[in-house]
Amino acid sequence: MKSVPKLIRRFVGLLLLSFILLILVNILIFAAIDSRQMANARPWKEAEEIAAALTETEKGFCLSDEGAEILRLSGAWAILIDNDTKTVVWHSDNLPKSVPTGYTLSDIAGLTRGYIDGYPTFTSGTGSGLVVLGFPKTSFWKHMWPSWDYQLIAHVPQIALVVVIVNVAVILLIYVSASTKLLRSVKPITNGIRSLPSGEPVYIRETGLLSEVAFHINSTSEVLQTQKRQLQKRETARASWIAGISHDIRTPLSMVMGYADQLQTAPGLTKEERHKAGIILKQSERIGKLVSDLNLASRLEYNMQPVGLREENAVALVRQAAADFANADPDGKYPVRWETGEGLSVCRVNADGDLLKRAVANLLQNSAVHNEDGCTIYVSVEKNEGNCVIRIEDDGTGASDEQIEKLNNAPHSMVCDEAAAEPRHGLGLLIVRQIADSHHGTAAAGRSRYGGFAFAITLPMAE
Repeated sequence: MKSVPKLIRRFVGLLLLSFILLILVNILIFAAIDSRQMANARPWKEAEEIAAALTETEKGFCLSDEGAEILRLSGAWAILIDNDTKTVVWHSDNLPKSVPTGYTLSDIAGLTRGYIDGYPTFTSGTGSGLVVLGFPKTSFWKHMWPSWDYQLIAHVPQIALVVVIVNVAVILLIYVSASTKLLRSVKPITNGIRSLPSGEPVYIRETGLLSEVAFHINSTSEVLQTQKRQLQKRETARASWIAGISHDIRTPLSMVMGYADQLQTAPGLTKEERHKAGIILKQSERIGKLVSDLNLASRLEYNMQPVGLREENAVALVRQAAADFANADPDGKYPVRWETGEGLSVCRVNADGDLLKRAVANLLQNSAVHNEDGCTIYVSVEKNEGNCVIRIEDDGTGASDEQIEKLNNAPHSMVCDEAAAEPRHGLGLLIVRQIADSHHGTAAAGRSRYGGFAFAITLPMAE
């Protein structure tokens, strides 16, 4: 089943593509966030700027206007802790009341890396003391004890690769586990769909995610099987009816033909009466041939006619059929011309000799039936690209393009059409096409090179 692995490969490919895209998107997002966080060096720089903006005067320390603007824009406050006394010797006007004014060494060690009363603090040294810059409580989050193992940092690329591989494996495992049930449901569905055109009965268990699809496939199979049984029943009835009618017609037809033959040769009848008896005999023979053709067409359609294929010389078979036709035309109304090249005496095909001669005879008879005023019939056999082509042409009335189109596109079976009541090339040509099909060949109508109707049978040559 080629479709299921293909479906699995498609799903896995989409999964891996999605995972790669997800990684790329995460990297881009991380890079964007990291680029914004690079600005977090700002509070340390501002602490340095405030330290630089402080100047000592006779009245004490004073902050420049630029430093005051920095505090205002940041919403921060600042203090200066004296190196010797460890007390606050200067502070900004917005100093919170909860901020102490005296510090020990341990307090200073803590605030340089953390907080004062929940305010994140950043420091910068001056010649006279330590400047502490405090920001609003929700402005920054500080690592209190940033310490990383050296080996961990050194092996970050390998660790990242392992994490990615493990994540891919886990996601793939989850995906396969989640999709297994669906894939199990898909396989019988695809098998059922493939079996429907072959006419085989199909039943799929109506469970799982695709139970509704299975139900409709089962329903379709039931409908097709019902139609198949009805069609077989109807075709069997039709074949039986044709066989019965053919059998029932033979006896009365034989009697009509026998009496017509007696009347035609009876000395007591006038010439006109004998002529009418001859017409009855001729038309009776035509009816007999039609009944025979109908019976043969039915047997070929339902594979009831045995086809004994053996290696035959198509040139000899066609020549024999043409000679038999010419002998049956004592008046010479339909002369037959042998147009096969002198150098071609053998063209080997795998064929049933009797059926092939019957096909050629039907084509010869077709030219006669549709040209009551007579015509010349041209018969040829030729080799063409590994095929043996038997061509029967005439210089009679021919057929219109529309008629030729219908003949070449009509079904290879006995069907009624809207032209059934009109004069046409009919059952005889249907038998020719059926015989060609049974020999793995083709048959096609066309225009004759001599101005009339043409029909060609193409059969593969024997190896």
